[in-house]
Amino acid sequence: MANTSFWTGSEKYLCDLDLAQAFHMARTLGMPLLIEGEPGTGKTELPIQFSKDLDLELFVYPVGSKSNVEQFVARFDHVKYLRDSQIEILNAQREEKGLSQKLSTGGRDTENLSDYVVLGPAAKAFSSPNSILLIDEIDKAPREFPNDLLYALSHRKFILPESGEVIEVSEEDMPAIIITSNREQELPTAFKGRCIYHYIHFPDADVMREIIAKHYPKIETKIVDVALDVFYHLRNIGLERAPTTREILNWLKYIKQYSEKEAIEKIENLEGIGALIKTQSDLEKIQKAILRNPDDYSRRSTPN
Repeated sequence: MANTSFWTGSEKYLCDLDLAQAFHMARTLGMPLLIEGEPGTGKTELPIQFSKDLDLELFVYPVGSKSNVEQFVARFDHVKYLRDSQIEILNAQREEKGLSQKLSTGGRDTENLSDYVVLGPAAKAFSSPNSILLIDEIDKAPREFPNDLLYALSHRKFILPESGEVIEVSEEDMPAIIITSNREQELPTAFKGRCIYHYIHFPDADVMREIIAKHYPKIETKIVDVALDVFYHLRNIGLERAPTTREILNWLKYIKQYSEKEAIEKIENLEGIGALIKTQSDLEKIQKAILRNPDDYSRRSTPN
């Protein structure tokens, strides 16, 4: 039976009450949880940290522009089937000639089509009680991909290619399904109707301090204060790609190896800014802003 405990996060993941409630509801009802929000808000980390915390099996399907249901559910290996069919013909010919040694098909039998079905993450998750399935960044998929999932989400079953085998689960045994989206394109209304929906807002400075504390519990408070001052200033100047949670964590991972004084100087001087800024246009924008208002970027005063 699926794990329906009310999970509020772990040592490495801060799960606010609204997200915890949506996640609990989705698992209780046997429905997917669709999480939207800008990059870096912890959408993908939710199932990863949940599986680690409860020691549950996790299946991941990273969505791309060429994603399709066959990759997601299962595919029939026609090449292997054809090769084994040819081997069987050769073995029959060898037997007619009195040759005892046979070529191997690796234990596969062409009469058993299921031997040639390669299961994807969805079929594996549906076959594994109390597992977790992550469909990551579904907004990158072709329009037909979420529509093609409607039947499976509604009926909780997949029909495997060629063999016709059915993988089906009950509402109680449905794997915990988390679907993430950065909203690069709008998802079909019918698809969203099959999900529990939650939008993760970007964390404010107080929440970000809690997130940082989970990852770096021994980091000095002053270092965090100065880093957050710079981080949110950069997020508020209209960059093409604003820095995210993952990026400030990476920046602090580099900065925290220095003494408090050295670390603060490096932050104020934007050393290692490549951890935060990811486009040439944003870097040029910051460099121009420094020339216009150097006091806003260099030797920034430490917050009380």
